[in-house]
This record gives sequence, structure tokens and C-alpha cells, in this order.
Amino acid sequence: MAAEIDNITQHFKSYFEGHDFELMTWDTGPIKDIIPEFQVIKFSPGKKCDQWVYCSAGTSKINHETAGRYEFIVISPIETERMVQMLAMVTYFHSQHGLEYTDTVPIGEPWLEGSLCENWLVSLPYSFDPSIELIPANRTRVACLIPISSAEREFIAENGLEALEQQFDEVKLKYWEIDRDSVI
Repeated sequence: MAAEIDNITQHFKSYFEGHDFELMTWDTGPIKDIIPEFQVIKFSPGKKCDQWVYCSAGTSKINHETAGRYEFIVISPIETERMVQMLAMVTYFHSQHGLEYTDTVPIGEPWLEGSLCENWLVSLPYSFDPSIELIPANRTRVACLIPISSAEREFIAENGLEALEQQFDEVKLKYWEIDRDSVI
């Protein structure tokens, strides 16, 4: 697993070349029971992204018959250990439920204080160029976690993801903004 973590870390470090980074861990809750090597790579704002970027490393150890191998990314407007916690939480949820692109995950509270978004949407990493989407060394896909409101989650269930993405495009949504309004 150490070589696999190194491949994942190198993929993200290459993509975010020039960004300062830090390797972080989360020791609370069940994450260390399912993936002892679980880490998060935190990248400071830079030329690829002017926000903080948090990338899981180790989630792809989870292999479901019906779900693919994933690593997750979260974009945050602030530097916060909360995103490490969120990635640990989603990784655990993935271990139990097998997430795929277009799935949603209830958080049960705002993703960041002051936000009305209490859910994650598992999405293609549209905010980045396509070279980030696949970690070739272990055939792992990269998914972006997008914070969405409960109304947006219900809208997806009733109308499909494409309809919500059209709403996002119409308002040129910056989904990482903490106090953003729901598009629904």
C-alpha cells in the first residue's frame, strides 16, 4: 500500500506543481480501522487553483464490485482541518456504500460554518483540466466533492444531475463559496 500511496501523492504533487503542500492525517473515528495509511494532501492556493485544495490518498484501497476506485478532492476558500475530516468521512461512507460519480452524500451539518450546503455531490473534477481525472499507476479515478444544499440534492433526485448542472452553469456557480445561495 505504501507504493500505492506514493503513486497517488506523486500524481497530485505533479498536477499541483508549484503549490506548497502538506501531508495530513485524521485519527478520529473509524478511518484508521479501514485504511491505516489514509492521508490527505493539502495544497495552498497557486497557479492551478486559487483556493485551498485537499486530496485524499488511500481511498482507492477500497474496492467494491459495483463501484470504482476513487480518490476525492475538496476545494475550500479557507485553510481548515475540517476538510481533512470531511475526506475521512466520505472515505468511510464510500467503504460502506460504494460511491460513484453523480452520487450524493448527506453530511448532516454545513460543510463549513455559515453555509447552507449540507450534502456532497460526487462529481467529475470539472474545475481542473482532464489530466487530473485518472491516476494511471493504479487505475484510480479522481472525483471532486461539491457542497450542495438539500434543495439541490432533492432537485437531482427529481430532475437528474444534468438539470442541476445547467442551473450551476447559468449562474456561473462558484460552489466553494461558503455563503453561496442555493440555485434551487
